[in-house]
Amino acid sequence: MPIKIIFWTMLCYLVYCGFLFLMQRQILFPRYLIDTPPISGDLPFMEKIWIKTSFGKTEAWFLPPDPMNKVEPSPAVIFAHGNGELIDFWPDELKRFNHFGIGVMLLEYPGYGRSEGKPSQKSITETFNNAYNILIERKDVDPAKIILFGRSLGGGALCTLAAERPSAALILMSTFISARSFAKKYFAPGFLVLDPFDNLTAVRNYQKPVLVFHGKFDEVIPYSHGMALYKSAPHATMITYESGHNDCPPDWEMFWRDLEAFLNVSGIITNSE
Repeated sequence: MPIKIIFWTMLCYLVYCGFLFLMQRQILFPRYLIDTPPISGDLPFMEKIWIKTSFGKTEAWFLPPDPMNKVEPSPAVIFAHGNGELIDFWPDELKRFNHFGIGVMLLEYPGYGRSEGKPSQKSITETFNNAYNILIERKDVDPAKIILFGRSLGGGALCTLAAERPSAALILMSTFISARSFAKKYFAPGFLVLDPFDNLTAVRNYQKPVLVFHGKFDEVIPYSHGMALYKSAPHATMITYESGHNDCPPDWEMFWRDLEAFLNVSGIITNSE
């Protein structure tokens, strides 16, 4: 009798792990749950770019610096959003970068929104590398002042890029140490994770300034992940907010003051006034 119980328990566990293995990208990349606006938004001077990849085209938007604060060539940000978002959600929030004299590239994930392909660490890495090449070749962009800014899953996308391409600074908001670290939450072995996003190793090897934002009460990616990233980076600043995951930052004005101070100290901007 005990042998049968052990057998059926192990069989159920293997079936469960197999189900998780097959469904993991639907869990990590819930793109089908996001309504895509029928027509992409337009902002003054916004430039739409299609990134060519081996699996199709991926959409990107470039928001140039405010002409009143622009110095050419200018710094530029590559921004990667969370797994339940689209680039459509972010232009209004991130246009303050433009006021600082910084251009912003909003880059979509494969299979999200109007972009072709399927999301995975491999396809995202190809997309971001191709977009990076386009960005640094622009005459109005300073290739020595590329800032990588990732929120949640986006931190994984940009930690991967940071490990492969040079940048001036890395900004991580509500980001995890690795995707494999969540396997134990589902009682599954980490080797089953197809897209590991080993952010901790990437940050540990990153020699430029790192800024970590994390909500103290984050219910999706625990605060301990942000602290671990901060402690592992050779040159890091940690900013803690009294917030959860989806309401981080709780005060955007405070966020921009904190970010402006970091950009000044890092030498990316000298004065945004």
